[in-house]
Amino acid sequence: MRLSDVAAVAGVSIATASKALNGSTRISRATRDRVHEAAQRLDFRPDALARSFASGQSGTIGVLTHRAKNTFARSVTIGAVLQLGEQNQAALVYDGDVTESRAMATSVRELQARRIDGLLVIGDGHEHASPSLTHHFDVPVTYVFTASSDPTDVMYLPDNQRAGRMATQHLIDTGHTRIAHLTGPRTSIAAQRRKAGMREALEAAGLDLVGRVRHGDWTRVRGARLMAELLASGAEFDAVFCGNDHIALGAIETCAAAGVRVPEDVALVGVDNWEGIVVDQRGADQLTSVDLELMELGRRGAASLLSPEHAPGEHYVTPTLVVGPSSRR
Repeated sequence: MRLSDVAAVAGVSIATASKALNGSTRISRATRDRVHEAAQRLDFRPDALARSFASGQSGTIGVLTHRAKNTFARSVTIGAVLQLGEQNQAALVYDGDVTESRAMATSVRELQARRIDGLLVIGDGHEHASPSLTHHFDVPVTYVFTASSDPTDVMYLPDNQRAGRMATQHLIDTGHTRIAHLTGPRTSIAAQRRKAGMREALEAAGLDLVGRVRHGDWTRVRGARLMAELLASGAEFDAVFCGNDHIALGAIETCAAAGVRVPEDVALVGVDNWEGIVVDQRGADQLTSVDLELMELGRRGAASLLSPEHAPGEHYVTPTLVVGPSSRR
C-alpha cells in the first residue's frame, strides 16, 4: 500500500496526505482525520526511511548499557526499551563497561558513527558516578541507574534515601524502637543514601541507631556474617534495616541458626524486592522489602529523551514498600 492510495481514498493530494500523517497543523483537523481514517482502513504503514529523511530524525535511540544481563540493570533496560517502542522509537543497544575508558571509547565511536536521536546510558546500580559522555554527542543524553560525574547531566536514579527512610519508618510504625543497620560498602552511593534516609526516620522519631552501622558487600554470605557479629556484640535490638535483600536473607539464616525468631524477636526489612530473594523455594513470601521500581525508572529515563523538558540534574522514582512476613506483626 502506497501513500498515493491513501491520498486517493481521502480525496486529497499526496503532499497533503504526507503532511497529515506527519502531524502538520497547517491543514484542517477535518482533513487530518480523513487522511488518518483512510490510512487505517488501508492498513498503511509509512516507510520509516522516507519518514526519517522528511523529518531529519532517524527514529533511533542509542542505548549504552553496563552489564545488561545484571538482574537489576535488566529490569531498567526492559522498561526503557518498552517505552521507546511505545513511542515508535527503535533501540540500538551496545553492552559494555561504562567505567572502563578503552571499552567506553570504542562504544562511543560506534554510536557516533550511527545516526541516533538521543543516547540512554544505563548503569548497573547507584554505586558510584560514571564518567560523563555528554560532550561526545550533539543529541540529548540521559543517564539511568547510574550517576554521571557531571552534575548538570540528566540523571534518573532510584530514590535510595527515601527507600531507607521508608524501610525504617515501617519498622517504627510496627512498634520497633531498637533498630540496627547492616549494609553494603562504605563507598557505595546507594548505601550512603539509604543510611541517610534511615537516620532521618530515626531522628524524627527521637530514636538512636543501635550500635554502629556494619558495612560489607551486598552478598547473602556477608549478611549472615554481619548478623552474627551483631548478635555476638550483645547489643539489644528488636529490628534490623538491611541494605539489600541478599543481606537480609543472610541475616534471616543466621537468626534461624541462633534460635532468634523472625519477626517475633527481630523484624527485618531489605531493599530491592527481588523475586529470587523475597520469595522462597515454595513460592511463599519471606521478606519485607522496598521495591525501587526499576522498570519504571527505565521508562522515565527513556521518555525524558523524547521530551522537550530534558531537565538537568537528578530525578527520582518513588519506591514502594512491599510488606512480607519478616516484619509483619
